[in-house]
Amino acid sequence: MSSGQVPFRARPIGSEGSLFVMLFEKKIEPRCAYCTRCAPLDEETVMCLKKGVMSAADHCRAFRYDPLKRVPPRPNAPDFSRLREEDFVL
Repeated sequence: MSSGQVPFRARPIGSEGSLFVMLFEKKIEPRCAYCTRCAPLDEETVMCLKKGVMSAADHCRAFRYDPLKRVPPRPNAPDFSRLREEDFVL
């Protein structure tokens, strides 16, 4: 295995093949922002080895998932408003 390859591959699912099975979440839409072939220029654009300057939200057929580039969404904050004082007493 060369140093630029990821040890696992994304597999297309469904009839359209637009969603990929990835690490952390079951269905992640491909985006240039977390492709191994892209380097960020700023928050909205990336430099792709295949296509040149592209939007970070775009993708192409050469998409290869890089889990280290992806920032997972924050989990929802828990709702503590329904708890009472009695819930914390042993």
